[in-house]
Amino acid sequence: MIPLGDDNSSRRTIPVITWLLVITNLFVFLLELAGGDSFIALWSFNPARFSQDPVGNFITIFTSMFVHAGWMHLLGNMLYLIIFGDNVEDRFGHLRFLVFYLICGFIAMLAQYIVAPYLSIPTMGASGAIAGVLGAYLVLYPRRKVRVLVVAWIVKLPALVVIGSWILVQLLNGLGSINSMADSAGGVAYMAHIGGFAGGFLLSYLFRGKAPELPPYYY
Repeated sequence: MIPLGDDNSSRRTIPVITWLLVITNLFVFLLELAGGDSFIALWSFNPARFSQDPVGNFITIFTSMFVHAGWMHLLGNMLYLIIFGDNVEDRFGHLRFLVFYLICGFIAMLAQYIVAPYLSIPTMGASGAIAGVLGAYLVLYPRRKVRVLVVAWIVKLPALVVIGSWILVQLLNGLGSINSMADSAGGVAYMAHIGGFAGGFLLSYLFRGKAPELPPYYY
């Protein structure tokens, strides 16, 4: 299922931070294209390098959230961020959403690191932080309809089904790939997705605050 959009009729604010994150990711990717492999090596999170010098490489936990493996990796992440991030930002507030996003990304990288602390290939991408956004969206709007592309049809499904099926896939693949995470083969950082989602799910109860009052005609 590929998400295409959701219901924004109750959104009260302009998702400034969501769009700033998208623009920042695009800008960094252009720098990455210009800098090549040396740029990726410098700013991505390398577990083995971090194990050797945690203090010197601490910043890469955050910079790696803006580095991507290619156009498809970048565009896929930005699609999810645009669709689900705006409503979470609307509920949390701009600054709280930014803090929430960065914390989720940190938790995601930590989860991946715990599983494979001596992996020598770079870990990168906004997927872990965006997984946290999905976790929060599931808590805040479980029944909200999401338009998704299923094979050749566009259908509306509850967020509980769309996001629930996504995290189920991550769990199944994550458990199946644990034994191979310590080798030098690249792939999807499933544990980062799982860690980010779990962090976002739990943190949403702290960040969500009081639900906004809706007018009496809202159904």
